Amino acid sequence: MQRSVWYYKTKKDDREVIDKLQQYAERYPTRGFDEYYGMIRNEALIWNRKRVLRIYRNMKLGLRRKRKRRVPARVKEPLQKQQQPNKSYSMDFMSDALITGRKLRVLNVMDDCTRESLAAYPDFSIPAEKVVLVLDEIIAQRGTPEQIRVDNGPEFLSKAFVNWCAQKGIQIKYTQPGKPMQNGYIERLNRTFREDVLDAYEFETLEEVRILSDEWQHHYNHYHPHKSLKRKTPAAVFMAFRRESLDKSVIAGYKEKKENTNKAITNLSREQ
Repeated sequence: MQRSVWYYKTKKDDREVIDKLQQYAERYPTRGFDEYYGMIRNEALIWNRKRVLRIYRNMKLGLRRKRKRRVPARVKEPLQKQQQPNKSYSMDFMSDALITGRKLRVLNVMDDCTRESLAAYPDFSIPAEKVVLVLDEIIAQRGTPEQIRVDNGPEFLSKAFVNWCAQKGIQIKYTQPGKPMQNGYIERLNRTFREDVLDAYEFETLEEVRILSDEWQHHYNHYHPHKSLKRKTPAAVFMAFRRESLDKSVIAGYKEKKENTNKAITNLSREQ
């Protein structure tokens, strides 16, 4: 063998073709070589078919690839201070385990205006159907919110939850993937719940978690001074909004009654 043959190195550079095929494979994972090569020619890239096929096979793109479902692009929306209760809710999941090692989850729901804990529901499994049931119980007591802020968890992307929100006229506000602070209200509530309950006790049964969660929720809403509420409790803030709403309705009713009385007096005077 000649020394020149032994030390010969090819001068072909296939990097451009490799990048293009990799781009197609990521964007269209279910397509094959014919579709990829057709796209290449439609982009006016004059590469020999045999060359592209050789690189395609070397990259082992002919093997069936598992397609990963991608989350749609989310629009960054800053947290806005809500001016009225029951208009915007936030939800998130937490994870923990019993002393036996069996895992459990906790669904936390809160009102963005009053910072009330509306639900702290623990269970071994909480699919979208259970999420809907928890929200139905909240709505039966407080009314339907205008929006709910959640992350991109499978329970919140499921058809059961999305269709339920559409039927109720609720707008879903999804946070961007990997940006938990876009749902900062519920993240702060999660921290308090973990410090006071999940990290403070060792649980033997799910019933123990539920009892302590209910006790914590009542204490948090009625006795926990919240910094963002000027050291007031969430329940006190909610009652203040409720009294204000009742006062406005009473004043409006009084004005309406007074206007009706004046009209009646005017009509009576005209008849006389």
